[in-house]
Amino acid sequence: MKNKRKKGSLLITLGLLLISAALGLTAWNLYDEHRAEQSVSQVVEQLDQILPPAPDPDFQTIEVPDYVLNPDMEMPVETIDGQDYIGVLSIPALELELPIISEWSYSRLKTAPCRYTGSVYKNDMIIAAHNYASHFGNLKYLQEGDEVTFTDMDGNVFRYEVALQETLQPTAITEIQQGDWDLTLFTCTIGGAYRVTVRCQRTDDPFTVWEGNGSEGKG
Repeated sequence: MKNKRKKGSLLITLGLLLISAALGLTAWNLYDEHRAEQSVSQVVEQLDQILPPAPDPDFQTIEVPDYVLNPDMEMPVETIDGQDYIGVLSIPALELELPIISEWSYSRLKTAPCRYTGSVYKNDMIIAAHNYASHFGNLKYLQEGDEVTFTDMDGNVFRYEVALQETLQPTAITEIQQGDWDLTLFTCTIGGAYRVTVRCQRTDDPFTVWEGNGSEGKG
């Protein structure tokens, strides 16, 4: 009888410890997500003060931006708190405005979404982010036709719309980089079982825009 009581007490104690651990993990995840949300908000505020105003599409003497003449150029960066940022990603359907770090790493992803590969100038950029609600946690709710914009550090605005959503295996590195997509956004599902991947197509043609403005800078 004593052994049964002792065993029962141990099981109760173990159960309480497991519940405490689960509550502690939940509390930590909530804290980490709140920290990430505060981080991106502060960076966006600082970048908004740095970014030049977007060009006026009705102004007839706009200078052709360097990236149109040289799409292989490096994307300019602004350094804030030791991180290099290449611009701001906006997803109105999710009410998101996110700074994008120039190069990705697991530690940088805790601060903000990161460029995984590519460049907006070459229409092949891939952006990775954690599944925090304030980052890419709601990416799965995007629908075909939803608008996405990216503003680089020179103030150039690139416009896209969602064309396709895919669910890929976490090891599908090659598949993420396949396809003729102008912009790709991806994040892991909770637990890392899959990767939610959103493909976007550009809706503005820079050469058409500058020709339409009558610019003399285009060769």
